[in-house]
Amino acid sequence: MDQIKWMSLLLILAAVVMIYIAFLSYQKRHLPVARTLILIMIGASFYAVGYAFELLSSNLQEVKLALQIEYIGIPFISTLWFYQVIQFTGTVSRYRRRLALVLFFIPTAIFFLHLTNDWHHLIYESYSLNKDALIPLYTTVKGVGYQVHVLYNYFVLLCGYILLLPKYWNSSRIVRRQIIVLAMAAAAPMLCNMFFWFGIVVDLTPFGFVASGMLYVWGILKFHLLRFTPIAMTQLFDTIRDGVVLLDDEDRIVGYNRAAELVLPELHTKKQYPAYVGDLLSHVPELVEFIRSADAWDERVPFHRHKPEGDRFYLCSVTYIYDSDVAIGKMILFYDITQLKANEAQLRENARQLSELNAFKDKLFTIVAHDIRDPIAILVNLTELLGEELAATEDQHAEVFLELQRQVQGTFQLVENLLDWYRSQNGKVMFHPLDWNLQQVVYQTLSIAGSKAGLKLIRLTERIDDRITVSADKEMLDFILRNLIANAIKYTHIGGWVEVVATLEGDQVTVCIRDNGEGIDELTAELLRQEEPIFKAPANGEEAGNTRFGVVLAREFVHMHGGSLWFNSVSGEGSTFCFTLPGSMSEGRSGVTDDPREERRRESNRGGR
Repeated sequence: MDQIKWMSLLLILAAVVMIYIAFLSYQKRHLPVARTLILIMIGASFYAVGYAFELLSSNLQEVKLALQIEYIGIPFISTLWFYQVIQFTGTVSRYRRRLALVLFFIPTAIFFLHLTNDWHHLIYESYSLNKDALIPLYTTVKGVGYQVHVLYNYFVLLCGYILLLPKYWNSSRIVRRQIIVLAMAAAAPMLCNMFFWFGIVVDLTPFGFVASGMLYVWGILKFHLLRFTPIAMTQLFDTIRDGVVLLDDEDRIVGYNRAAELVLPELHTKKQYPAYVGDLLSHVPELVEFIRSADAWDERVPFHRHKPEGDRFYLCSVTYIYDSDVAIGKMILFYDITQLKANEAQLRENARQLSELNAFKDKLFTIVAHDIRDPIAILVNLTELLGEELAATEDQHAEVFLELQRQVQGTFQLVENLLDWYRSQNGKVMFHPLDWNLQQVVYQTLSIAGSKAGLKLIRLTERIDDRITVSADKEMLDFILRNLIANAIKYTHIGGWVEVVATLEGDQVTVCIRDNGEGIDELTAELLRQEEPIFKAPANGEEAGNTRFGVVLAREFVHMHGGSLWFNSVSGEGSTFCFTLPGSMSEGRSGVTDDPREERRRESNRGGR
């Protein structure tokens, strides 16, 4: 009797263990495999609890009640395990619900047949009191339904092993271990049940489910049984756009995804894997050699394949797969770089065309420099000579000719600015900064502009300390001053003034050109703040200019010196253009004075008063 109590207690403990495993599985209930495992463990726990009650029963009614509890789980456990294998391997995923209806038809029928066994005796034909031993209390004569149930259980177990076997050979080491856990979990209760058929009076099957439960716990904690299944791996594998081929530690191909078939159609010709990479890819020996000789670091080589629809280019890489710091295989990735190659070829073609356009541009500016500039320069000289003669004879057409002269000179200046800009963009402007006395440079520029200012009675003045020295390229500095002063004169009314001032702050000299002219309208000011060279439309009563173009070029020359150029303007009141250059204060006399006689000396020959 004590033996029976101990066995019953062990069965109850086994049921508790299986409920605990069901709890662990419930935490992963979003996975179909985990939900099936919950049902398996619940069914096995009913089996164990029912068998414990059967051992403790004292009459036939209690035995029948215990069997009813057992049969809540007995008909379904084997089929649930087979269904779990189907989920684990990803078999017939599209028709799985229909398959479940077919698979569970017989177990459901067995359950109801046992529930109504007293009416038809298809499961147990009769019960007989066991007078020879305490276990079992009653012996039973099995009916047709019982025999069908036993055969069906072994049939679904066999089908499960058939599904697991090929998956085992084509899987990685971690998945193989998961498969072993599933196989052993089914084998343990099956072996215990076979002992019962060989004459052992005690049904050890519930204890076999305890072993199954322990195996499941081991698989969950050790091999992540409910975290990553082959179906998940297959879906991940197939969704990767790049070709992936898996090799074991003997350089045998054990798996690949669909994208790899597009790279290596030979993979589809092999029906059984694993297969040696050297045998399967013998016609691409360079790839086989790279795979075999790749070291433990991630290496990449280009790979090219000729296909009917066009050549394909790939970047092949070999990465070692490790398990506990031990290399267990290799992963070969094929990155499709065909589009990148096409883009690279297109970029080369674009670069070639751009080079041709640049060559054409150089020829065009050469023509401008020689075939256009020189005739315009000759026109400028001729108009100056004719203008002097017409002015001397007081010809009635002298004023019209002067306007023509201004237009020709403006066009010549535009061509000069255009050529200067081209040289700066093409790297042909020589930049040789030297130290220059700023007052003397400004004086020279004002002297050149004095004749034009005198025609409009514009007063030109400068207030610059004669000790200020700037570090600048002389030609660029002349262009900056000439351009800004010419613009100031152009847009200053008759009788106005233009002033050049300079201040030293630290190692930077700020030069400002001020005027009291018409100022700059908002549209032109916005255009002047942009970097692209455009041409300003003709102003009222003035010749067509290239103010914007000249300011952009002046700004670029200032930037080459490490400075900046900016302006402020009030429409109708005048403008101030300022720029900075590196400079210093040299030793000598103080250059700026408030003496009116000195002011008049510096205004001489630079416009009218």
